[in-house]
Amino acid sequence: MIRETSRAIRMTLVLWLLTALIYPAFMLIIGQLVFPFPANGSLVPNLEGKIIGSALIGQSFTSEVYFHPRPSTVEYSQGKNAAPTGVSGASNFAPSNPKLVERIEAEIQRLEENDIQPTGDLIYTSGSSLDPHITIDAAIAQIERVATARNLSTQDIAPLIAKHTQGRFLGIFGEQGVNVLNLNRELDLLSLSRQQGQ
Repeated sequence: MIRETSRAIRMTLVLWLLTALIYPAFMLIIGQLVFPFPANGSLVPNLEGKIIGSALIGQSFTSEVYFHPRPSTVEYSQGKNAAPTGVSGASNFAPSNPKLVERIEAEIQRLEENDIQPTGDLIYTSGSSLDPHITIDAAIAQIERVATARNLSTQDIAPLIAKHTQGRFLGIFGEQGVNVLNLNRELDLLSLSRQQGQ
């Protein structure tokens, strides 16, 4: 009985050492050496070098000079320089729920008032409500508004959309999407370079 108990304790300690210390430390080292950007949260700085968010989590953009993300049923962040709240999830409204219909109709009206062709992802939220991407069609639908607001041509902005379009996962899963945070940061860089060049 004592021998079996001693063996069980030793096995528990060995497993604890392997799974709680060695394996996590190994993954941490590999992540920092091979994939440092995603391992540290894919954090994106603004032009002043301050972290403004993660390329993996949607951010709220409401200004006309920026591309807008998908609508969200949760708040993306608490303020201009705040990190995302970490709260995610859909509204869970059934398709027949009047509140869902009201939200969608209000979103369509808002888009049409801004001369933006409503697309599916500009009307409907994602499952997590934190999707950082929009479709290429949704980006193209907004390009005229952003170009006018920034006093740029659509030809200036179109290459940036292509640059920040991410392909399907492993080439077969999902759809292509434009990362809104990275695209808007690139727009700020373009506008700054144009101002400095004048």
